[in-house]
Amino acid sequence: MDYDYVWAILAFTGLVVLLAAWLLISEKLLVNYGQCKVDINGGEEPLVVQGGQSLLSCLYSNKIFIPSACGGKGTCGFCKVTVEAGGGPVLPTEMSYLSRKEVRSNVRLACQVKIREDVSIRIPADLLDVKMFEATVISNVALTSDINEITMKLNEPTEISQREGQYVQVQASSPDGEVFRAYSISSAVYEKNIVELIVRQIPNGIASTYLCEIEAGAKVNFTGPYGEFMLNQDPEVEIVCVAGGSGMAPCKNIIYSVYDKWPDRTIWFFFGCRTTKDVFYMDEFNKLAEKFPNLHIVYALSDELTAEEKSSWTGETGYVHLAVDKFIKGDVQRQAFLCGPPLMIDAVTKVLIEKGVKPEDVFYDEF
Repeated sequence: MDYDYVWAILAFTGLVVLLAAWLLISEKLLVNYGQCKVDINGGEEPLVVQGGQSLLSCLYSNKIFIPSACGGKGTCGFCKVTVEAGGGPVLPTEMSYLSRKEVRSNVRLACQVKIREDVSIRIPADLLDVKMFEATVISNVALTSDINEITMKLNEPTEISQREGQYVQVQASSPDGEVFRAYSISSAVYEKNIVELIVRQIPNGIASTYLCEIEAGAKVNFTGPYGEFMLNQDPEVEIVCVAGGSGMAPCKNIIYSVYDKWPDRTIWFFFGCRTTKDVFYMDEFNKLAEKFPNLHIVYALSDELTAEEKSSWTGETGYVHLAVDKFIKGDVQRQAFLCGPPLMIDAVTKVLIEKGVKPEDVFYDEF
């Protein structure tokens, strides 16, 4: 082995690290950007902040909680805002998360924008209503081998105002600091003091492990609500919900919320599972359908059935998009909400468009 070559690489790497650290320390010690103003949506009273911090840090410290999952490390791409002035050039660390159209429209990652001068930004107005909540866990129930239902009672604030299908971002600790992870709200909009989540435990997942192992009485912090699902308020428009796994959450939220307001509205709910071990809430939904006859519940198993399952299973078999194709007919105005893996989303979207659903009426959340 050429040890001189190895030592040269180590020396060069060490030099680069030291140089980067020196630049960061020098900027903090030698560069003083003073007080800067951050104008949000053309407001009359801009934020006055100390220059040198990231735009994301500035917003969070002023209780403006835009979506961010990675804790400001530039690895999730969620914290997009429109910077109209003062943000500096787009950085290479942002380019993989921004489309060409977004770059042309001055969309930036807030965690990568450093405040060095007065800044003017635009964010969706509803993000100004997002809050940080503290809640107490009431129960943690295993629904399957890897999916749990976590129910929390809100402490501060004591109520949440949400739209159908929105989500919250749960705060969890990691070796690198605090992170936020998004989870759809499964409790209905009329449950103001309760937030229920349906969480699939991901191997080595920071937030999912935290939530799936949490015990009653524990405190949980989260921000919200977020989300772009927009339920059509016309009760004549049929609703199609399609989900798999923990994608159940926004569909459960929508179904219960709709029938609290429009008991005669038509909803088709399709839920895809691999085996009967992945089935949950089916009895509950079938009982709900007895109360609301225009609610249609369809569960589908994609794996080949065992002999025992063949003798007892009365639902559909095959992938869930095939069930959608079988039951959904054309010539009806519909709106669809899909939540599940990308392949499922793509297949179901194709079927729905073939059935006459407009692309703009298909809302989805991939995971």
